[in-house]
Amino acid sequence: MRIVESSDTVPHLMRRLLLLLAVALCLSGQAAGGTLFLIDGRGWGHGVGLSQYGARGFAEAGWGYQRILAHYYRGTELRVVPARRVRVLLAQGRSVVKIASNKPFRVIDARGKKRTLKSGVQRLAAGKLAKLRFPLRYEPGASPLTLDGAAYRGALIVHRDARTLMIVNKLPLDRYLRGVVPWEMPDDWHPEALRAQSVVARSYALATLKPGTRFDLYADTRSQVYGGIAAEEVSTNRAIGSTAGRAVVWNGRVATTFYHSTSGGMTAAVAEVWPKARSVPYLVSVPDPHDNLSKHHRWGPFRLTPSDVGQTLGLGPARDLLAVRGPSGRVTELKLKLGHGTRTMLAQDFRRALDLRSTWFTVRALHLEAASARGLASAGRPTVLRGFVRGLGKVRLEQQVNGGTWRTVKRIRARPDGRFTVSVSLRRTTSYRLATPVAAGAAVTLKVR
Repeated sequence: MRIVESSDTVPHLMRRLLLLLAVALCLSGQAAGGTLFLIDGRGWGHGVGLSQYGARGFAEAGWGYQRILAHYYRGTELRVVPARRVRVLLAQGRSVVKIASNKPFRVIDARGKKRTLKSGVQRLAAGKLAKLRFPLRYEPGASPLTLDGAAYRGALIVHRDARTLMIVNKLPLDRYLRGVVPWEMPDDWHPEALRAQSVVARSYALATLKPGTRFDLYADTRSQVYGGIAAEEVSTNRAIGSTAGRAVVWNGRVATTFYHSTSGGMTAAVAEVWPKARSVPYLVSVPDPHDNLSKHHRWGPFRLTPSDVGQTLGLGPARDLLAVRGPSGRVTELKLKLGHGTRTMLAQDFRRALDLRSTWFTVRALHLEAASARGLASAGRPTVLRGFVRGLGKVRLEQQVNGGTWRTVKRIRARPDGRFTVSVSLRRTTSYRLATPVAAGAAVTLKVR
């Protein structure tokens, strides 16, 4: 969930709240050759819960962290919760690891057998240490432990499966947060934004613990990005300390405080983004007026051909992309028109495949084709081109002239449904394309009989 790209790798959530964006495009079998898709959008991340740039803007406008949290998580309250330790997965599937400290430390095995170790590096191989029974617990002395050179507070627990090792960092929750908050939000942001982030990170960790398993949290975007001691900063340590123990609570339980980088101006309800999730009233769509501080408030356009889309998704060329939208304007599903039928894809999957910043996007289209079945024209006689324009203005028809340059021959006047026809007259084989101030479509060649 870091500021540059928030975590979306959470379970698919709740029932669908869908509104169909009524768009349609009927293309011939050879339509893809003259089609261009332009995708532009708003925001970065899933859009649920606190928007980090929005929180920064509220803080700079004079809001305290309590008011910021109340805005993004409606109907919740702040409470002090009991202190506890958390277990963070640092590595797994490793055959060898190096655990070290600058001061003497000790290891305790599963039977309670203790061994004091000198300062320095201990190389731990999965197939050795037969005298000690796993799991092994390494505890620091007067200096923190390191795993392969990276320093961590608390203990390191080593599990062994067959011939591989899993390493888990067990430490107090607020010590864990010291390694999370500055990697999720820039440490030079407003103190009230850092306090809001501290409470949100604490709440999210508590709400997503995994009791009964070997670890509670991942050290990456599957939970929250955790960098250990190397991540710690004075400003974020102060923010964590000044909000010590405070968590967002709803209906007596710690809330699952999803957060993301940039909302695009409006956050999304949890049901809209993850339709299979359990509905909770504190994760609703709210205005985010300060989100425009982010350079990702608006993005694009990205130019894609039908082949680009097909190859990226492992399908044939896409003849059209139809968006199904939710209440906040985000896309919930994409209907892909292919040469052999229609395929439906979740917007989150489409977003990841095409590396889009969010699911709040628009698919604009330029399509041009010859009305004749084989693109043939008679010299000196009018020939009809037809096509479709969606979401784009100031469209013109361009003709390729000597030297490969393009010149405008006509302005396109599309009907309300986006369709158009235009007549041209040519004496030799000529290429045409559609163009706008932001992009030009693929060329369509008319061959003289």
